[in-house]
Formats: sequence, C-alpha cells, structure tokens
Amino acid sequence: MHVPDGFLDAPTSVATGAVAAVGIAIALRGARRELDDRTAPLAGLVATFVFATQMINFPVGAGTSGHLLGGALAAVLVGPYTGLLCLSVVFVVQCLLFADGGITALGTNILLMGIVTVVVGWALFKITQAVLPKRVSMVAPAAAIGALLSVPVASLAFVGLYAVGGSVDISLGALATAMVGVHTLIGIGEALITFLAVGSIAAVRPDLVYGARPVLAQRTLVLKGAAR
Repeated sequence: MHVPDGFLDAPTSVATGAVAAVGIAIALRGARRELDDRTAPLAGLVATFVFATQMINFPVGAGTSGHLLGGALAAVLVGPYTGLLCLSVVFVVQCLLFADGGITALGTNILLMGIVTVVVGWALFKITQAVLPKRVSMVAPAAAIGALLSVPVASLAFVGLYAVGGSVDISLGALATAMVGVHTLIGIGEALITFLAVGSIAAVRPDLVYGARPVLAQRTLVLKGAAR
C-alpha cells in the first residue's frame, strides 16, 4: 500500500503530511504513559519485526502481492501510541533508504498504514476483548480480528484520499473494488501473522503484551479476593 510520489496532488499530500505530524506529536505524548522497563525494549523489537516482515511479500492472486502492515500487531504488543511511533520509524527508513513509498507521500503512508491501522486495529481489539472471555488466551484472537479489518479500512481510506486529490486517471469504482478486494486478502494474512506473533508472546510472557494488561490486572484482583 506504499503510495508513490505524484499519485496524489500537492494539496492532498500536504494535508496528509500535516495530519501525520499531528498524529506523531500526539503519539509522542501518549507513549510516555505506555513505555516502561518492559515495553521499551519490546518497542525496538516490534519495529524491527515489522520492518523485516514488510520486506517479505506473499501472493494474493491476480499477479499481486501483499505484506504485513503491522498496525494492530504493534498496538496490541506495545500500546497504540508507541505502536504508531514504531511504524512511523519503519516508514521513514523504508522511504529514505529503500525508496519504498515516495518522499512527498511519506505523510500519506504514515496516515494510511500507521494511524489508520493502529486506530482501527486497537479499537476493534478493545471491542472484541470486551466481548470475549477475559482470558489471556483470547488476546491473540482479538488482535487478529483487529488486524483483519484494519487493512481493508486503510485501503478504503486511500480510496477516499484519491477521490479528493488523485492525480492519476483511474476509475474510482475500479480502484475501490481492486483495493478492497486485494487488501481483504492481505488482511487475512495480516490476521494470521498477528495471531501467531501475539499468541506466541502471550503464551510465554503475557506481562510483555500491552493488550493483555487489563486481563492480567483483573486476574490479580480475583486472586487477591480469593486469598481473603
């Protein structure tokens, strides 16, 4: 989903850059409440993992391929604010060192693949977590659901941006159909990777998973209540 230079007009690119800058500023403030001696080292590992997995593309049919976006994964593991910072660092490095995504479209890519996927993925994770049984084993499925839906939502957000400031002559209907169809398949792969990554960590060290903290806190309260 990396948007290249020139695909959106200058005003749209400037606007998305401004939104991305505001989002990063908010994330910098919010990350202070998330980072501690457990999440700080994990944040670096999450950024490295997302960077590495984004370099691996998997086929989704019709000659197209996709890769992990990592918004829901990062949000669940280290928190939404810290997760956005991790993804932003990945996108900047990819843009400047690997020419993956245009420089003028850097704000667009951070908005679509960072802010949108983190916000949507985290919101769906919290909603699903509230419905599912309050067990650590349910953290990974909830994260997978957030990942599954965050990817096509991000593709729809791109279609919306193209409708406002697209500079390439492509039918909006055809673009929407192609983007949503392909990214729904990519979302399935994203959900699988997220489920495996979050599940493997939660099974061994659930205290390292930011999204598991409410479950662990509730379990601690129950145990203390039983001890009385």
